[in-house]
Order: sequence, then structure tokens, then C-alpha cells
Amino acid sequence: MELRTRVSDGDRDMVVQRLQQAFADGRLGSAEMEERLERALTATSHGDLAAVTADLPELPDETVELSSTGGRIRRAGDWQVPRRLRIESEYGQVRLDLSRAVIAHAEIEIGLRLDYGSATIVLPRGATANTDGVRTDWGRVTCEAPGRPRPGAPHVLVTGTLPYGRLRIRVSRRWLSR
Repeated sequence: MELRTRVSDGDRDMVVQRLQQAFADGRLGSAEMEERLERALTATSHGDLAAVTADLPELPDETVELSSTGGRIRRAGDWQVPRRLRIESEYGQVRLDLSRAVIAHAEIEIGLRLDYGSATIVLPRGATANTDGVRTDWGRVTCEAPGRPRPGAPHVLVTGTLPYGRLRIRVSRRWLSR
């Protein structure tokens, strides 16, 4: 990556997550944490961000894989959403309700492989989703959420194949959503 390239809000968010983890691990004191957060949030280039985290370890690759042949895959309520979620289902149904989940990442990647099954993803209010990476033959993709990321709101990037499957993404209808 070119160090002079301008950064996005998502790039800054990832660095802030690394700093928060380093602080939680005891690698940074509170004064140093505050100073690095200030530098990360005002960074304009990838070089600025690299300098803030140069002496910190990378965050582990957080990918969770779920699979089913004919059963259901469901997540709802108070659950921890991983950075990357890979789901495979031949005939089953998938329902991911993120409306009350703990979402620690600015961007979440969900990879689907649904041969004949269907998936419903419920987003918290304010969240956005992009389904441009989903390929379908005879299936259907319906996304009722805004597509462009918004600062401070979770963004869900959905990719995968649904030869005969269906995908629906909607925003929570709960009045008391977080």
C-alpha cells in the first residue's frame, strides 16, 4: 500500500481497534493511548497510520465458519459478531439478527454459499450493507438497507454465491434498538 495514499474513516477505525486492543492487553498506558488515538483520528495518509501502530502486533484474523447441509443456522440476541463470517448451507435456512448483537468492528464481511437455501440478515438501525459481491443464477437478492457506509455505523459487506438461494437484508424494526 502506498504510504502517501489518503485514508478513509474505515482505515482509521481499524487502527483505533488495534489501539484499543493494545491498551486492553496492557501494551499501552492511558497517556500513550490518548496520544496515539489523537494521531490516528487526525491521520490523512496510510503513512500516518502506520507510524501510530508500527510497534504493535497485528490483530488476529477473526474468521468464523458455520456450515449445514439441511438444518438451520441462526444467531440472534446478544452475540459477538466476528470480523469475518463464512456460511455454507446446501438446503437449510440462515438467519443472522445483528440488531442486538455486539458489533466491535466498523466493517463486517459475510461470505455466503447457499445452494438452495435462503438467508435473512437483520441489521441494527443506522447500519449499511453492500451486496455487490453476491452472485446468483436463479436465486434472488433483496437489500433494503442503505448501501454506502456511514461514519460511526456498522457496514456489512456480503459476498458469495446463491445459485438457487435467496438473500434478504433488512434493517431492524425494533423501536428500542441500540
